[in-house]
Amino acid sequence: MTTRRTFLKKTAMGTAAMTIPALTNFAATTKTTSKMNPLKISLAQWSLHKAFFDGSLDALDFASITKNKFGISAVEYVNQFYTKNAANEKFWIEMKQRATDVGVQSLIMMVDEKEKLGDSDSVRRKNAVEDHYKWVNAAKLLDCHSIRVNAFGDGEPEALKTALVDGLGRLTEYAAKENIHILLENHGLHTSNADYMVDIITAVNNPYLGTLPDFGNWCTSAEWGGTSEKQNCSDIYDPAKGLTAWISHAKGVSAKAYEFDANGNDTVIDYPKLLKIVKNSDFDGHIGIEYEGDGLSEPEGIKATKALLEKVWAGLH
Repeated sequence: MTTRRTFLKKTAMGTAAMTIPALTNFAATTKTTSKMNPLKISLAQWSLHKAFFDGSLDALDFASITKNKFGISAVEYVNQFYTKNAANEKFWIEMKQRATDVGVQSLIMMVDEKEKLGDSDSVRRKNAVEDHYKWVNAAKLLDCHSIRVNAFGDGEPEALKTALVDGLGRLTEYAAKENIHILLENHGLHTSNADYMVDIITAVNNPYLGTLPDFGNWCTSAEWGGTSEKQNCSDIYDPAKGLTAWISHAKGVSAKAYEFDANGNDTVIDYPKLLKIVKNSDFDGHIGIEYEGDGLSEPEGIKATKALLEKVWAGLH
């Protein structure tokens, strides 16, 4: 399985990057019943990363592929497919038009950079913050509402927290001026400790800093730790507890899927339990499909995840 860790390593070694973007319509609303919020599905570009990575699909076509092949009208881009055009405004304007032409919303730009926003060195941390500016600008041109970043760093927990409050705070301040949110995703180690990360969000105290809870990345013993990778994970944060802690800060939700049984249920993730938490909350954004399994092809995995979301959501009360 190709993970973001191995993908980034390949990129750092000189692997050619490809191209494409994202946008979600979210609104925290006051509701009297959980039925007020319908299921809104988006597609995370990582679900097709193998095809984009090997060139069998063109990342320029992500929006049209999403709409025409899967019947989904909202997308979440991965920056690694667009690094060559990161600062090219004309490119992002064209990408926005491509999405508009097929009736697709661009929601989120997923940003995976090598620099760490919680670096203990203040100069490197400042560089990391400023290195994200181009993705904030790209997201604005795409009409996205957010970029998703990684809250990695180094040092002991308290020192790391201080560094992250500084790095994330400065990045969020910049993004807020462009009306772009900064979202934190559970990607292993301390980033999958929901309570620890909520403390950081509270300390930053900026409404433009939020979360993108992932159903599957709750491994606190490995960087990029996926829940399915049990051989690399000795400590898993309770997914239901993590989602509950994060959902009030969420501007999107990532529906990770790994493998399916004969009834179409994910064999690793408890979809009924997690989706009930989402449906019973005030969350009114998109739930993004992120298939990362090996048992099905990427297109079939996306379709299976979509069917599972629709089936479970319809049965919740």
